[in-house]
Amino acid sequence: MRNLVRFIAISRILMRYRLDSLVLSTPLLKSFKPLLYLIPWHYFPVKQYTRGERIRLALEELGPIFIKFGQTLSTRRDLLPDDIGDELAKLQDKCPAFDSANAQQIVEESLGDSIDTLFKNFDQKPLASASIAQVHTATTHDGDKVVVKVVRPNIDQIIKRDIALMYALARLISKHQMSQKIRPTEIVAEFENIILNELNMLNEAANASQLRKNFSRSNLLYVPEVYWNLCSENVLTTERIYGTPVGDIEQLKANNVDMKKLAEEGVIIFFTQVFKHNFFHADMHPGNIFVGKDNNYIGVDFGIMGTLTEEDKDFIADIFLAFFNQDYHAVARVYIDSGWASASTDVIAFEQAIGRICEPMFEKPLGEISFGQVLLELIQEAKNFDITIQPQLLLLDKTLLNIEGLGRQLYPQLDLWATAKPFLEDLVKEKYSMKNTFEKLKEQAPQLLKDIPELPKLVINALKQLDKVKDINRLYSQQTDNIVNQLKDNSNKQTSAIFAGALIILAGILATNALWIASSASTIAGLIFWSKSR
Repeated sequence: MRNLVRFIAISRILMRYRLDSLVLSTPLLKSFKPLLYLIPWHYFPVKQYTRGERIRLALEELGPIFIKFGQTLSTRRDLLPDDIGDELAKLQDKCPAFDSANAQQIVEESLGDSIDTLFKNFDQKPLASASIAQVHTATTHDGDKVVVKVVRPNIDQIIKRDIALMYALARLISKHQMSQKIRPTEIVAEFENIILNELNMLNEAANASQLRKNFSRSNLLYVPEVYWNLCSENVLTTERIYGTPVGDIEQLKANNVDMKKLAEEGVIIFFTQVFKHNFFHADMHPGNIFVGKDNNYIGVDFGIMGTLTEEDKDFIADIFLAFFNQDYHAVARVYIDSGWASASTDVIAFEQAIGRICEPMFEKPLGEISFGQVLLELIQEAKNFDITIQPQLLLLDKTLLNIEGLGRQLYPQLDLWATAKPFLEDLVKEKYSMKNTFEKLKEQAPQLLKDIPELPKLVINALKQLDKVKDINRLYSQQTDNIVNQLKDNSNKQTSAIFAGALIILAGILATNALWIASSASTIAGLIFWSKSR
């Protein structure tokens, strides 16, 4: 019954913003569009909004969960028309506050003590209120100024209820062919995973602590300290920070902040997180960034963080380096070699499509080329060639677009390429360095040493199978004998080479641990096996 009431309420808001006609204009439901003329309120006048504005306003009125869904959906620019994507990007987390008495009760129940025992004072008036939680200022008994983030009461039940409705709608849309590109069920699942992680304040506390540790020796970014003894799944307590919102350009200029340096340092922070730490703040909109008294960045709200695999990092670096070298074949090969393309992908056609996207961009100065836009357009083109893009790259691209927009808002002449190039070049050098190769060999050595004893058995079994083939195919006995002999010789050499490599790697590991005698013996044995492999 509650779901039915909620469905009716949602339907009313959709109709208010004429999203009913928008939905019924889709290929899936257009046959039902004449039903609109039977609805009385269809004839009432409505303000003239674009379809993107109607969707944004409806989500804002539907409440916190739908606002958060719109924010998440805005990161999937590869699946959205530009006008809708631009409007969803405007969604803000400015929601009505809930009763402060409820907030106090949640804090006391979660932390297991009275508010007076936990804090010297606790401000009943919230400092800010968002879709998932609201924030109160407080002072600890040690005199530290803190902020206490409290999860909204019963928000998990509201989320589950609304997500169930989203899944129902997604399954309906999935029955139509157009869903192959939109992938509605995947979008809802992605949103569910993100928002459920954000509900647990211990996840955000861990993210903040890790990011603070990563920048502990840097003055570029300050991350507030987490008060772990005042944290739970529903409550997060962190150091209170003071600074100017990064979007307040007039105040920053009045504070004599070097805007060029500030913009460049924002880019450096982003690339450091991505390529050095492999752990990046994925929600870096202006509301979550402040500028401190030392003109350094201060970050807050660490509910959404991103990570990349080594393969993802290589992909990004190779894509951008190939793009700026105007090597479109290399761009196409990066996509193909990443394994995201199906066997049916037409590489030549894909290369030509990339050229059509990229070539016009080089009519602009490098400083005016948008990294995020380049990556976004390449992602959008990839989906036309049956190439699957990983969600973590979409999250990265959304963050990159935010950083670019912020950087050029601070300093319009920002040359992102000049700032990013050293990171990309260092990444490529590190990828092919001897040190990195040796480190990978060290990582693989234990497994290699474990597998070596099995090699003779595998070789013998393979030779037995070849002998059976020889017996069956007597007409080709001479050829089979030659093949078997050659395979025996090759397998012996390969086995010797594997033993040689393993022993030399082992020698290196032993030398690292100052076991010189064992290392020397392993080296000599490795050289003997190496000579047999020649």
